[in-house]
Amino acid sequence: MKNKLEYFFFICFSKIFGLIGLSAARKFASLLTFITFYFIPIRKSTVIENLKLAFPNFTKKEIRRIAYGSYKSFAITLIEILYMPYLSREQLEEMIKCENIGLILQKKEMQKGVILLSGHFGNWEYNAASVSAQLKTSFSIVVKNQRNPFVSEWMNKMRTRWENKIVPLGVSIRQIFKELKEKNVVAMIADQRGPAEGIRVDFFGRKAAVYTGPAVLALKTGAPILIGISVRLPDYSYYTKIEEIRLDNLPEKEEDKIIEISQRHTTFLENVIRKHPEQWLWMHKRWKY
Repeated sequence: MKNKLEYFFFICFSKIFGLIGLSAARKFASLLTFITFYFIPIRKSTVIENLKLAFPNFTKKEIRRIAYGSYKSFAITLIEILYMPYLSREQLEEMIKCENIGLILQKKEMQKGVILLSGHFGNWEYNAASVSAQLKTSFSIVVKNQRNPFVSEWMNKMRTRWENKIVPLGVSIRQIFKELKEKNVVAMIADQRGPAEGIRVDFFGRKAAVYTGPAVLALKTGAPILIGISVRLPDYSYYTKIEEIRLDNLPEKEEDKIIEISQRHTTFLENVIRKHPEQWLWMHKRWKY
């Protein structure tokens, strides 16, 4: 019953935003931020603690400013996602200016598939949908299902509305290998906390557990790793630059190779976050263990 009720309000807001238009809908972000930051502080303590760990030299005022900005960024992203059913393909393609977008097709022509990474930054859903639409090339999006199955089904319908298809996280790794062997682009978010028993890399000067999937896939298949993070601009458009994570000059041991590759794409993400810390999703315990 709880899931159905949540989904009901989810769809209601989506329809309301569709009626008033995206520009007007975004204005609700300020109100939503104020409510969730001060009155319904979902994971607020986690956000503050993460920011203190990442930026130990920042003042309390600076930490709260970034935290509030992060809540607002997420509110804008949520509103934009709810508006997705009403976006035209043309609007979607214009939403993101992607520099070096041709590198994806260039690497795809190597006939090894492509591993395309991103993070919970800016609007990651628009990023994947827009870039693939611009290229007219399907991405195989590795996704983790939402707690609410109705919302999860709706999200996956939006993700596959244009070019992309879904590979649920938890499905046999063979499916992802299959996508790469078939020379497809496999896209995934690469900033989640990895398992406690997994490897650690440096992230903001602290050891953080990471998922080794991208590194393992690259080493096993020879597929290149590209990364593109969407940065929200003042006019609510997004800028993404596609760059390659180097796979040369690696250590000899397999485990050390995995650690080094994971460190390289984690460092790339960190550099982007340092420039725009308010646009990253600080709500998960990145340094839980």
